[in-house]
Amino acid sequence: MQIIEPGWPAPARVRGFSTTRSGGTSRGPYASLNLGMNSNDETGAVAANRRRLSKRLPAPPRWLKQVHGTRVVHLADWHAGIQADAAWTDRPDEVLAILSADCLPILLADAAGSFVAAIHGGWRSLAGGIVEAVLAALPAGKNDVMAWLGPGICARCYQVGAEVRTAFLQTNPDLERFFLPDAGRWRLDLKGVAAFELMRCRVRVFDSALCTMEEPARFYSYRRDGQTGRLATLAWIDSGAG
Repeated sequence: MQIIEPGWPAPARVRGFSTTRSGGTSRGPYASLNLGMNSNDETGAVAANRRRLSKRLPAPPRWLKQVHGTRVVHLADWHAGIQADAAWTDRPDEVLAILSADCLPILLADAAGSFVAAIHGGWRSLAGGIVEAVLAALPAGKNDVMAWLGPGICARCYQVGAEVRTAFLQTNPDLERFFLPDAGRWRLDLKGVAAFELMRCRVRVFDSALCTMEEPARFYSYRRDGQTGRLATLAWIDSGAG
């Protein structure tokens, strides 16, 4: 199993990584480490892939039913099937998990390692204010918060319609800089939007600079392939680290 670890200065007790598509049992367009149960892959193959993933983790991941919304949950309130697009925890060895196949996975932590958070950063969630919702949900007095932007579709590849641009500009006209005209449509810099919103809230941002659509050997991409699997981005606080 090949993974991508965040390039950020989080303390050692903050652990996390993004999966790639290698090291699993799925076949065809889902080959091979597909972790998405709702991707039309064989259920048994996805379950086997999730078991392989769990061997690298201190506990089973707390999967969310992602709906492109702005709900944030603390893992103390988690239950199977809960609908949310972000989660956080301040308790050791609880594993956050976000699925993606072009949408932007975002991890958050503070310099003390007192919490970790994970965001499913699709355009609807970002336009709806999920970054602000997550930061509002975190403990009071949080200091030196940092974010890592995992593998997601880049501005070169992400063409959207006018309705997407309108949705963002209605919330903040300053986001216009992240849209470039392209043959009657727009190229959206989703990572730029996320970074802008995070930095506006005084969060330090570290970008993986990886595009899911541009690397078919490493990443699933819904925009590129349509029928495809899902990557996972995970984070937890390690009880065994200082």
